[in-house]
Amino acid sequence: MRKSIILIAVVLLSLGFAPQVDDENLIQIALLLDTSNSMDGLINQAKAQLWNIVNEFALARKYGKVPKLQIALYEYGNNNLPKSDGYIRKVVDLTDNLDEISEELFNLTTNGGEEFCGAVIDRAVRELSWSQRTDILKIIFIAGNEPFTQGSVNYKNACKLAISKGIIVNTIYCGNFNDGIRTSWKDGADLADGMYSNIDQDQQLTFIEAPQDKELSRLGQELNETYIPYGERGDKAKSTQKAQDVKAEALSLAVMAERSVSKASANYVNVDWDLVDAMSKDSTVVEKIDKEQLPEKMQNMSNDEQKALIRQNMEKRKQIQEKINKLNEERRKYIEEQGKKNANDKLLNSAIIKSVRKQAQSKNYTFIK
Repeated sequence: MRKSIILIAVVLLSLGFAPQVDDENLIQIALLLDTSNSMDGLINQAKAQLWNIVNEFALARKYGKVPKLQIALYEYGNNNLPKSDGYIRKVVDLTDNLDEISEELFNLTTNGGEEFCGAVIDRAVRELSWSQRTDILKIIFIAGNEPFTQGSVNYKNACKLAISKGIIVNTIYCGNFNDGIRTSWKDGADLADGMYSNIDQDQQLTFIEAPQDKELSRLGQELNETYIPYGERGDKAKSTQKAQDVKAEALSLAVMAERSVSKASANYVNVDWDLVDAMSKDSTVVEKIDKEQLPEKMQNMSNDEQKALIRQNMEKRKQIQEKINKLNEERRKYIEEQGKKNANDKLLNSAIIKSVRKQAQSKNYTFIK
């Protein structure tokens, strides 16, 4: 009987049926971004505001705990993509690897094309590893500026399919509010219990730089030294971590400060390549890893010595995270006060945060202040 079950599982995996996430404390977000010629501003906003959005989710609570965050990314409407795929590409499946999301956002380029909103929503609903639970928050955000009606897949059918699976569709029109209504962006959101918003994708980004930003940036980079990479992708993942620091700081010291706060949060966990996070989840992980998968300096250590080194890094990381979180409390107060003078609700992060805060209530999520 057991062999039969294993055989069935192997067959399902070979056919592309991945195991479903089953976690009562989970938020799943899919970003569907138009990467046609006119959308450079949208992509720039996504790159610059990713960590601000992630930090908003770190304020969420369900049953008193921070929910696990997974993000997926699609691009559509780009002529560099195959016409046979409807100019659509799944860039990243639902993942908690936030560095990968950041890396892929920076890799996006724009090129003129045809934007098939119905088709990309349909693909996101069918292809992504959505949880089967009905009591968690599952949301698609689609952003673009061409009529929602384009393409052979009817947007009405795609949006109805989404909500039938408990997936909300929020639409973000890059342009005039009434133009988005006229071109069916609001209708798409209405069909899937979503919210319709409009943003100015060409709005010049301005960053409120706080007195704490420089120290937060330094501490965020100091955190990197507490990571111990292991396995086939460990070294590459750690390089990616450092590279995303560089890219964030190149945009603004404020963006790097936001990223540092994200790295100190419960949403930034790298069990699959970092021994500190891995041992936090499983105290026996070292015994389960082949010696060759460990860093060279650890390969000739005893298990006790290996665990001692990991615990040392774990404690150092905890101390740095506490410093970051304390500084962030001061920073948030400063940003909130400055934001009252420079409020701008026509940016991507504002549209996403406003929608999520409202929709989370129906699934018993709350947000701390």
